[in-house]
Amino acid sequence: MSKLHIIVGSTRPTRAVDQVSPWIVEAATAHGAFEVEVLDLRDWPLPFFAEHFGTIGDFNDPTYSEPLVKAWNNKIKEADAFIVVTGEYNHSLPAVLKNAIDSVWISFGFRNKPIAAVGYSAGIGAGIRAVEHLAQIAVEAEAVPLRNTVLIPKVNEAFDKNGRPLDPIAEVSLGILLDDLAWWSEALAKARSAGELVPGNFRLRAALTAAAED
Repeated sequence: MSKLHIIVGSTRPTRAVDQVSPWIVEAATAHGAFEVEVLDLRDWPLPFFAEHFGTIGDFNDPTYSEPLVKAWNNKIKEADAFIVVTGEYNHSLPAVLKNAIDSVWISFGFRNKPIAAVGYSAGIGAGIRAVEHLAQIAVEAEAVPLRNTVLIPKVNEAFDKNGRPLDPIAEVSLGILLDDLAWWSEALAKARSAGELVPGNFRLRAALTAAAED
C-alpha cells in the first residue's frame, strides 16, 4: 500500500481549504490504495527558507538550521505520493506552500514520486493558475506532476451541508486523480527500488569537475 501525504497548503485563519480537504481525505482513505496522512502546514510552522550548504551538517543525514526543517524533510521522504490542496493567491500558490516545498532541500524527498493537485478559489478560476504553477515547481523538485487534477470554483458555494461537492464533475475528477495517483505511485516505487540515478545537478557538477581536471 502506498503512503500518501495530503498537504494542506493554506494557513490563514479564514482559509477555505477546510471545506475541501475533509472530502479529499475521506475519498483517498476509502480508495483503498493508500495509507493516508494529512500534513497541514498550520502544524508545520517552517522558517522562511534560508538553508545553504553551511547549514545542512552531515550531507548524508542533514541536520539543517532547525530541527523542524529536518523533521519536515524526513516526513516528506516517508511518502510514496502526494496530493497538494491549494488555493490561488495572486495568480499563484500560497507563499507558505512554496516555502514548504523549497524547504525539502538536499534530502530529495519529492524525487521520483507522483504529485497531484486539487485547486480551489472563491471565484470562477478554481485555482487553476496555482495548479499550473505547482506543476512547474514540482518538476524542479524532481517530482512527477500528474495531468489530471480537481478544480473547484466558487468554493464557498461548492459543498452541501454534508461536505459533499454539489458538482458531480468534482467527484468524478477526484476518482480519476486517485486512480492515476495509485498507478503512478506503484510504478515509480518499483522504479525507485530498482535503482535511481544520481540527481542531475550532482552529475553535472561531477562532469564539470572532471573536465576541469583533464
